[in-house]
This record gives sequence, C-alpha cells and structure tokens, in this order.
Amino acid sequence: MTKIDIISGFLGAGKTTLIKKLLAEVYIGEQVVLIENEFGEIGIDSGFLKDSGVQVAEISSGCICCSLVGDFGKALKEVLDTYHPDRIVIEPSGVGKLSDVIAAVEKIAEEVPLSLNSFVTVVDATKCKLYMKNFGEFFHNQVEHASAILLSRTQNIDPAKLANTISLLRTKNDRAAILTTPWDALTGVQIADAMRGGTNLAETLMAELSHHEHDCHGEGGSCGHDHEHHHEESCSCGHDHEDHHEESCSRGHNHEHEHEHEHEHHDCSSCGHTATDESACDSCMVNDMIPQGGGHSAHDIFTSWGKETHKSYTREDLQDILAVLSMTRDYGMVLRAKGMLPTGDGDWLHFDLVPGEFQIRAGTPDYTGRLCVIGTQLNEEKLSKLFML
Repeated sequence: MTKIDIISGFLGAGKTTLIKKLLAEVYIGEQVVLIENEFGEIGIDSGFLKDSGVQVAEISSGCICCSLVGDFGKALKEVLDTYHPDRIVIEPSGVGKLSDVIAAVEKIAEEVPLSLNSFVTVVDATKCKLYMKNFGEFFHNQVEHASAILLSRTQNIDPAKLANTISLLRTKNDRAAILTTPWDALTGVQIADAMRGGTNLAETLMAELSHHEHDCHGEGGSCGHDHEHHHEESCSCGHDHEDHHEESCSRGHNHEHEHEHEHEHHDCSSCGHTATDESACDSCMVNDMIPQGGGHSAHDIFTSWGKETHKSYTREDLQDILAVLSMTRDYGMVLRAKGMLPTGDGDWLHFDLVPGEFQIRAGTPDYTGRLCVIGTQLNEEKLSKLFML
C-alpha cells in the first residue's frame, strides 16, 4: 500500500522547505516520488529536490483542481507502475483547491492500492490576514479542508499577531491541528506527527485510565497493582530518584541529586494496600468514581478538556497553576492532566498531574503548546481562567 501525503499551501508559503525537511529527517530509506503541479509554464522547485534522489513528475500545463484531474490520475498510475513507491508526496499548485486534489486521490484509490496519509496546508503566518482578505476561495479552500495547518515563519511575528492569525484560521477550520512552533525547533518526525493531526492528549489519557480501570477491577480484588514495588522506586511525589534531571513537583522537591525521603505510610481502607501519600491513593479515587456493577469504560465516566495554545508560561506560573489544580476540587474532580507548553525563551516545559501530586520537567518542543485535563464535572470556564487562556 502506497501512502499519499498532500502538501498544499499558497504561493511562497514554504512547501518546498517543508518537503526537504521531511525527506532529510522522516522519509529516510523510503522510495519516495514527488508529484509537483507547477502553475505556470516552467517548473522550478523540482530542481531543488532532485538532489535528494527523489523522482519528480511535473504537471506544468495547469492546476489539478481544474482541467488536469484526468491527466493527474494517469500520471499517478504511471508513477505507481514505474516506481512502486512507498510514499508519494503531492505538492499542488499554490492556487489549487485542496478539496479537489483530495477528491482526485480518493477516486484513484478506488482503483489502485493507495492510502491517503495526510492532507495539510502550509500558511505563512506573516501573510495570513493579507491572503485571506485578497485571495478568497483559493486560500480559504486550502485552510478549510486541511487535516493540519502548518504555520511557517512564526519566529518572525509577535505573540499578539500570532494569536490573531490562529483566530482567523479557526473561523475557517476549527478541528485541524495547527503547528505554531518555529520549524527549526522541531524535528521532522514531530512535524510529520502534526501532519497526521497530532497526537490526541485526551485519547492518550483516556486510554491510560481505561488500562488503569482494567487493572484495578481485574482478578484478585478491587486493585490488582503491586504497590510495594512501585513505592520502592518512587517517593510520594511520584518521581524516580535515580533520575538526575532537575524536576519540580507538588512537594517542592528538587530532584537534581539522588537522595532518599522518609514518608509516613497509611493503610488505604478502600483497597487495603499501603500508600505513601497522605491523601487516598489515585487508584481508590478511580474506584470511588466508577459506578458499581461493572461494564463501564473510562469514556462512560470521565470527560476531557483540552486546548492548543501558543501562550508561554514560566516554570513558576505552571507550578502555581498545577498546585491549585492538584490540591483542590474547585475545577471539578481532576484525575489526570498532561501538557507541553513553551516558556517564551525557546525552552519547553512538560507536565503530568494526578490527584495530590504533579511533575514539571524540561522537554522537547511540540508542534504547538497543548494541554489536557481528564476528570468528572470539570468546570471548563474556570480551567480556562486558571491557565490564563
């Protein structure tokens, strides 16, 4: 099965730059064919890409969205028969309609073994408002039908203008992942992940809760975990003290050096195991919220709230926010939270939170700032204010 990636974008948005990065960092070892559709009589971008060993099939007499759907189909079949590629990257003309390119690929996929892997639009963040105002349906169509929107040149605009750009794009597409981090700060793999719509934090955390619920309601009692082994390695803040990286947690520990802590133990009446935290363990909190009788999944019980944001946070900002979120029920019953957020100076902070404890650590950039909270009776308005969104 040959994968198809459609990389659209208005004229000069940065499509070729993106493709070169993907070829160098992601598509290594794959047989890749690039199909370009230049608008004009002479195709020039292919000259920059042939050095990568990529076969380039140019269609220079018009755009896919109008007269060349038939020719495009023929060209695509010839590419498959000739090269048997692992992947085909389609770069439509900058003034082509993404919806028509997608339709053309889907029609051909009914006849040949193709899989539409991603269909994205590259948008120059510095020119979004100008293009949206002056180029109407051509620009709008590319944005409206993208599974992900990759903003280029975000390092060249201030946060206020970036926020306005995102708001404009959301009026046309409220579901696509929007990449806001400068490309130089990201690996090609991270960009490829964003192209496929990004990882869904809510789904990830829900899966963790479902797994946790299964373990806690399996054979052998209400909680099937071996907590003794867990606490031999971790303290009440949930950290492994063999890790020498500097981290912050709700207890105010600095884990830069290996050290030991003594903790007061208590017996948990809900499941009978011993926990090191003063509050009830998170396993018991899960049990308390699950209706009796079985047959329930995490999706039946918990709801999620999440946001994508370019807003920057200091470690102190995040420490204050998570301290409140982990220690109170003012925002609902929060069982799990996770996020990756920029600091504003090029660094990124990742956080994880469970009831009564949290962790902040330095992390790699993500395609944009993201956070997610899972729990019951979540107050979304208050959560937005807490994270200053």
